[in-house]
Amino acid sequence: MSRYRAQIIGAAVLVILAIIGILLVVLPAKEVTMPADNMYGIVLDAGSSHTSMFIYKWPADKQNGTGIVTQHSECHAKGGGISSYAGKPGDAAKSLEECMNHALKKIPKSRQQQTPLCLGATAGMRLLKEINPAESERVLKEVGNKLNSYPFQFKEAKILSGQEEGAFGWVTVNYLLENFIKYGFVGHWLNPGKSTIGALDLGGASTQITFETSQYLENLESQMKLTLYGNTYTLYTHSFLCYGQDQFLKRLLAHLIQTQGVSNQVINPCYPPKFNISINLGKDVFDSVCTKKYKPANLDAKRNVTVVGSGDYQQCVNNVTEIFTFSNCSYSMCSFDGVFQPRVTGSFMAFSAFYHTQKYIKDITNIALTSPSHAVEAAKLICNMTITELLHKANLTEKYMKYMKNLCSMSNFVQVLLTNGYHFDEASFPHVSFEKDAAGASVGWALGYMLEVSNKVPAESLSMMKALPSGPWTGVIIILTTFVLFALVYCLMIYRNAND
Repeated sequence: MSRYRAQIIGAAVLVILAIIGILLVVLPAKEVTMPADNMYGIVLDAGSSHTSMFIYKWPADKQNGTGIVTQHSECHAKGGGISSYAGKPGDAAKSLEECMNHALKKIPKSRQQQTPLCLGATAGMRLLKEINPAESERVLKEVGNKLNSYPFQFKEAKILSGQEEGAFGWVTVNYLLENFIKYGFVGHWLNPGKSTIGALDLGGASTQITFETSQYLENLESQMKLTLYGNTYTLYTHSFLCYGQDQFLKRLLAHLIQTQGVSNQVINPCYPPKFNISINLGKDVFDSVCTKKYKPANLDAKRNVTVVGSGDYQQCVNNVTEIFTFSNCSYSMCSFDGVFQPRVTGSFMAFSAFYHTQKYIKDITNIALTSPSHAVEAAKLICNMTITELLHKANLTEKYMKYMKNLCSMSNFVQVLLTNGYHFDEASFPHVSFEKDAAGASVGWALGYMLEVSNKVPAESLSMMKALPSGPWTGVIIILTTFVLFALVYCLMIYRNAND
């Protein structure tokens, strides 16, 4: 009888445990707080010479309304910028396919429909809009339709204003340097209380200067206010169209042709001595709105001429300076072309073509651009070198000749722009640093744009999740109920056997 009693007690314990299990499941489940996962964003930087795609990510629970954004991946589209596909229907959209397929692989499928997708076009499309507004609108509509066909949350395909481009570049620089916010040792995001730095951007068709200032701005068109991480910043920003690297080089050739007259041979004091190249007057020089004012009357756009280098520093810097207009300022102070600019203050980061130009200069001359006098010294050395010497000292092959032939021109352009134009002097020039990237992310306007977009993306609250989803939950209840019934039947059998 004691054996049956033990069996009954054991079966009763099983029944009790099973009932407790059912109660734990049936009663309202205790919710467990789980942090929401990352959100993603895509920015296509449709520049004048090419298109780059940047994928960013940030925690779904944002900090003071703005996402803590990091660069997740990037892709560079083959071919030219979307403006180069004017008059070629379908080609602009097709050029984006490879990078968009890259995004499909890099962003979790569960997040794709919530991922904002934006395309920002810069000076190349601004120029196309001036020349042919209808074609500019067609290209934008084409790429917009293409992007909208992907499973992302397409926001916009737009032409950024020069002011936006400059301001977003400034945001990128200061974000990467943790001037807005940083992760403290106590495990919280903190305002570091640091001063912001200015941004100098040099693209293919335009150049931008942006910096925070408390000075009175005589022209409010150059003022922009941004709110990030709970703080408001007042910026001076201006974009100079036609002063980007590619358009400046076209303008320089156009200026030389205008002053020397159209002939079979044009002397370019900024090309290496004895270097020569054949160019087409239409395609290579006068097909741009930026060179329109230099265009000679009755020009034969199909004509080819030979450009011969003389490697003369003084003549080169004189011609480069003539591209700018330093008179006719109607304000208390100007940069150039009659544009108001307050005095530059604080530190600056120069990126994009600024960085690449100074890198070549330093590699070849071993002179760092830390002062106006150093910039002049380096430019003089470079302008006197042959193309062979430039390639040898830079340790480059002949395929880089297309860059090296313009290094004297660009050395003088950077020098004149920063000193005569923006008024960096012996005291302020050393506070300009030339950088390609920072904190593992590319420096440019795209990250700043993503931060602005993330301001408009709703932050997800901490997600409340049960220990098990509803499907498995139901299964557990069925199993435990079956187990209770089995235990009860077992107890009944034991009881009957004990009484026999």
